Amino acid sequence: MLLAVVWGLSIPITKIGLETIPPITLTALRFLIAVPLFLLLAAKRLWLPKEAITGIVVLGVAGIAVGNVTQAYGVQGMSASAGTIISATIPIFVVILAAIRFNQPVAGRQWAGLLAAFAGIGLVAAGSGQGINDITQTTAGGVAWALVSSVVIAFYFIRSAELAAKYGTLPVAAWNALAGLVAILPLSALEIAHAPMQITAEAVGSILYLAAMVTVSGLFLWLYLLRTLPARVAASVQYLQPVFGIAASAALFGDRLGVLFGAGVILILGGLALVAANNPARASVRRNVGDETRR
Repeated sequence: MLLAVVWGLSIPITKIGLETIPPITLTALRFLIAVPLFLLLAAKRLWLPKEAITGIVVLGVAGIAVGNVTQAYGVQGMSASAGTIISATIPIFVVILAAIRFNQPVAGRQWAGLLAAFAGIGLVAAGSGQGINDITQTTAGGVAWALVSSVVIAFYFIRSAELAAKYGTLPVAAWNALAGLVAILPLSALEIAHAPMQITAEAVGSILYLAAMVTVSGLFLWLYLLRTLPARVAASVQYLQPVFGIAASAALFGDRLGVLFGAGVILILGGLALVAANNPARASVRRNVGDETRR
């Protein structure tokens, strides 16, 4: 429940940060805090063999730089409620990409779940398109950025699980976060030169929450759940996240949640249930991470 709250609030809180800080810079500031925390936690386990470096750097650039920056652009172009429910599609892409990665067949039920989720995304976008202001409006561009982010982050989860099984969770998390930060910083410098930015108390709180709670604490809490609970119980967080995120979005921004939006939420969560239930590819990824954290 705690993890569902922590991760569920991530999109609404990102939306708060984006009110005064542009997307790339918000991501850079988030990881400027998260990276030292990762390095501190992994201090005695930072050594990695040479053959691991290229894969971890590529993973960091893809997952941290591309995945999080596109997510920020997506959130900027959507209501927080729409962003929250579209981010719930990440586990669906995890299952599909993992099946491809491990050469496992994708069942008809899983394709049906994927199609249901995409239909739900369309309804969510249509049901939240006209907001009461710029903060609550959903655009086609915002939805597109969010979907790109979901696919990239799904790939990041799969590949990081594989690398963590070989080299350890802490060093992989620390080094790929550092690689992503190094890739983001020059882009952030260019953005700052051309986009207005204001550091407010709300923005600082948003950055601290995203760095310490979502990125660092959320990761360790997730690994703890995988280690101590059955996978089906740990996976329940993916169904609860949108509940907290949408509730927070409605309270913070006054998002309008109409019939189309509600139908889209049902389709997306139903698609997630179809794709995720008793899936061998998903179990394989989780087992790798669980084995490593036990070691």
